[in-house]
Amino acid sequence: MVFKRLLGAMGAGGPSVDTVLDGGAVAPGGILSGQVHLQGGSADVEIEHIGLDLIARVEAEHEDGESEGAVVFERFTVGGGFRLAEEERYSVPFRVSLPWETPVSELYGQPLGIVLGVRTELAVAGARDKGDLDPLAVRPLPVQEAVLEALGQLGFGFKSADLEYGHIGGTGQQLPFYQEIELTPAPQYAHVVNEIELTFLATPAGMEIVLEADKRGGLFESGQDALTRFTVGHHDVGARDWNSEVDAWIRQLVEHRASYGSHATYGHADPYAAASAYGHHSAHGSGHEPGHEGHRSGPGVGTAVAAGAAGLAVGVVGGLVAAEVVDEVGDFFEGDDDEGGEED
Repeated sequence: MVFKRLLGAMGAGGPSVDTVLDGGAVAPGGILSGQVHLQGGSADVEIEHIGLDLIARVEAEHEDGESEGAVVFERFTVGGGFRLAEEERYSVPFRVSLPWETPVSELYGQPLGIVLGVRTELAVAGARDKGDLDPLAVRPLPVQEAVLEALGQLGFGFKSADLEYGHIGGTGQQLPFYQEIELTPAPQYAHVVNEIELTFLATPAGMEIVLEADKRGGLFESGQDALTRFTVGHHDVGARDWNSEVDAWIRQLVEHRASYGSHATYGHADPYAAASAYGHHSAHGSGHEPGHEGHRSGPGVGTAVAAGAAGLAVGVVGGLVAAEVVDEVGDFFEGDDDEGGEED
């Protein structure tokens, strides 16, 4: 066990913290559990609160180009209100629910390049310090997995995945960003589209699936984007022919030219409309609760999908290395520790 001693706001000789997450990836809306291990320093201290922040690396587009920042998309208080004696060891177990829109960071056990982390904050005698950082692995829900497997079997390939700051208008999106999974077209669609972009917006009851096609231009016309969306329930996993269903979605998408239009007309928000909304912890509190829409039903059991069953898995395995993504979590978020301010 490696404790990280808090030397910043609390000074030398302060307590140490080590957060250990229970093994395995967690699905959106699922339970993230673990323990926060504390070790007392050179004097007794009052632990006011122990907090966990869920943070993500998010891209934002603006007039000057594109930038990246760390966004806190959920915050939990998991303990506090006790005295930690000098050199005392003390553990606080926790169980918290991930937001339903938590982005998927791995597919078939292989990372997608999405950088997520769990950061521990300790408050002692009015001083706060970010004590520990752990990578967060999120696997697909059964419906997400079924759609991705169908796309792979239809011949689509994984290209990349990222998190985009903003809001997709006309949807029930709750987080301040959304995930885009970019796919290379299946051979039967390669003459029509350059790529397909896929976004999942999960709720306790089901899933909004947003599809966008970057369409090729003809001899006398420029290419354009087409966008449409569909809704499925978690209980639909074992009740649909997903290959036929998803293929019908794609056919509708590539034939659809004007219903929603481009990103701009579909309502993606300006990420810099409020300066404090990006890269500052205070802008994203604990308001994004799983089940916020009043639905209480959980995801269906779904079907197990063997690793490598879909063509998408091949693209993931070939393009990403797990160790590199884990290193990136620490490199990216550690550099963000001193940015932004906290507000009570």
